[in-house]
Amino acid sequence: MVIFGKVFGLKQTIMIKQVILFALFSCSFLFAQAQTTSTVDSGSVTIHKDPRLDILVKKQAQINEVTTRDSRRTAKGYRLLIIRTNNREEAIAAKTKIYNYFPELKSYMFHQSPYYSIRAGNFKDRKEAEAYRLKFNNIFPKGVFIMNDVVEVKPDKFDEE
Repeated sequence: MVIFGKVFGLKQTIMIKQVILFALFSCSFLFAQAQTTSTVDSGSVTIHKDPRLDILVKKQAQINEVTTRDSRRTAKGYRLLIIRTNNREEAIAAKTKIYNYFPELKSYMFHQSPYYSIRAGNFKDRKEAEAYRLKFNNIFPKGVFIMNDVVEVKPDKFDEE
């Protein structure tokens, strides 16, 4: 404002300040007034929709059902707990033995610190798991245990019909 004092006189400088302040206050008053005004709305919305959209939504739901059906291949069943150890090499050696002696069985290695556990098989019934447990006891003399687990199942041909 010192610049205004040198260019203009003292009265003119005070007058410029007053005009600027008046402009700021009037703008802020108008802005506040605009924010507080509200309009009354009827509260209803009309939606115009093509009826073919409902057909497309139903068709997409059918497609999703068919495609995800294949991924839902799990059921309650049994697995054999072969070994539970804190030695990783010992767990890997046990898994290798399973592949060598029983290539038809799938084996799983789980790690929950500090232990590694090896489980084998996807058995739907306990009798089948018991038959394999007896065979595994010859290879793993420390003992093999049957565990309840969620197992992978192959879809039957009759399930698809």
